[in-house]
This record gives sequence, structure tokens and C-alpha cells, in this order.
Amino acid sequence: MMRPQPDARNAYPRFVSLTTRWMDNDAYGHLNNVVYYSLFDTAVNRLLIEAGALDIHGGAVIGLVVETHCNFFESLAFPQGVDAGVRVAHQGRSSVRYEIGLFAEGSDLCAARGHFVHVYVDRDSRRPVAELPLAYLSALKALTP
Repeated sequence: MMRPQPDARNAYPRFVSLTTRWMDNDAYGHLNNVVYYSLFDTAVNRLLIEAGALDIHGGAVIGLVVETHCNFFESLAFPQGVDAGVRVAHQGRSSVRYEIGLFAEGSDLCAARGHFVHVYVDRDSRRPVAELPLAYLSALKALTP
């Protein structure tokens, strides 16, 4: 099996600028592993909210994370700024695989690359939707290379 390699910025159609926080660093002086997953989630959800697809307080459809993964290439640490590149790798009837690259501000290669899969469900029943609403489809189109 080939060792994963970092992506370049041009592999991602959209970016979100994120800030690290003092509490994100761990005892080893870099961002704790769980922070990378939080940055992934923040980047994707911010783009969906800004596109008018995700209403976290009252929307009928919400995304549940059912799979996650991350490859680490370089350490990130507070007080670095981070640019999160986001792309849709696969879109199903009710699920989406998002891929995210985390870039240190000004870096050409990602420090970490990961993915997570959202299954979109009815907020009340928690059952997968029959099809993604139009607002989601539009937002996902902008994230598809």
C-alpha cells in the first residue's frame, strides 16, 4: 500500500479560514488529534450554513457523521491560522463524503488530510432522507471539483 501524500491547495474548490486556540495545543506542543476532526466539521458546516443549506437550530434535515479518517503530514499549533480546503468526493442519495485538507496559513501542501461521511436524516425520525433537499444539492455542487 502506498503511503498517503499531502494534497496541494488546487485540489480543493473552496476554503474556510479558521483560527487555532491556546487550548487546542496538547502537552506535545501541537494541536491535539481531536482538534483536527473539529476543524473538519467546522469547515464543512460553515460552508453549508453560509450556502443556506444547513439550519442547525430548526432545519428539517441534519447530517450525522458515520465515518471519519485523518492522515497527518505536519504538525499544526496555536497560534497558527489554518485554511481548510473542502471538496465533495462522493454524493449518494442521502450521504456525502467530504474530504478536507488543513493547510498552515501560506503553505502550499496540507498538514493533514481527512474525510468524513455525513448521512442526512430527518431531524425528528433520524431516518435517512429520500433525497437531499435542493439547497444541499446546490451547496454540494460548489464543493465538487
